[in-house]
Amino acid sequence: MIGERTIEGFTALTLATPDGVLEAAFVPDAGMVGCSLRHRGQELLGRRGGLAAYVAERKTMGIPLLYPWANRLSAWRCAVAGREIVIDPVATPLRRDANGLPMHGLLSAAAGWRVERHEATADGAVLTSRFDFSADDVLMAAFPFAHELVLEATLSGPTLRVATTVHASREAPVPIAFGFHPYLRLDGVEREDWRVEIPVRERLRLGPDMLPTGEREPVRIAPGRLGARTYDDAYAAPPDGAAFVLEGGGRRIELAFEAGYPYAQVFAPADDAVIAFEPMTAPANALVTAGPELTLLAPGDSYRAAFSITVRERDASPGSE
Repeated sequence: MIGERTIEGFTALTLATPDGVLEAAFVPDAGMVGCSLRHRGQELLGRRGGLAAYVAERKTMGIPLLYPWANRLSAWRCAVAGREIVIDPVATPLRRDANGLPMHGLLSAAAGWRVERHEATADGAVLTSRFDFSADDVLMAAFPFAHELVLEATLSGPTLRVATTVHASREAPVPIAFGFHPYLRLDGVEREDWRVEIPVRERLRLGPDMLPTGEREPVRIAPGRLGARTYDDAYAAPPDGAAFVLEGGGRRIELAFEAGYPYAQVFAPADDAVIAFEPMTAPANALVTAGPELTLLAPGDSYRAAFSITVRERDASPGSE
């Protein structure tokens, strides 16, 4: 139920159900990225450029943690909670979007995660790893808020749960704006035949720079075939906790925001057979705008956020979907 395997030259720690039907793998030396989720041997994560490109070029893949911010910022310098964030792309290599804006935070592929627990459980396994942000002078120069991160991945029956906890030091508040970018796919099923459910009710309007304008609008997305549709859109999380769904080929993958993620981004490009339902603790650019949607974790307190991916088997006979 626990083990390790080598993936592209990196040591990945694995979690598996007792029957071996579901297996997840994470790489502590590459930012604790979730690099594999296999159901009956079939990969369900979009591995895109793979681990090598993730480490060398910060090209996202699998289930990457986007920390301390998710998606874009409109500036390389900003003031939050009485302190100045100054991002130096030389000192802390990171992705830039098509407009040159900083993307996806400072911890992509970062080393420094310390594994604290990797154990079997009655119906699966658990992996817990800790990152001391305040121990890294370069990171603290860019994001000067002392804290620790704990990432816990639990595999239980058909469900992989990823919980992230931020523990603030007693020195200063910590802005909470992180997220994840789980890339899902269905091998053996044409993208246009993927069935999706996107149960959102409110969209955040984006400007030409793909940053929120502050305006919102009601929205309803009917469930059905993905077809030729594409997405790179921001939403408020489903108010009733309904799961995002990708279904096809006898599988139904449900991604649910369980706690601490009031915002979502949905990404489904035309040129890559993946779809991402992205849990976010704040909308994009919240560190710069520093509005009421940005949570400031009080000194000494903790913030916990969790999402889950559940894989169910469905009848794949004609007409069943």
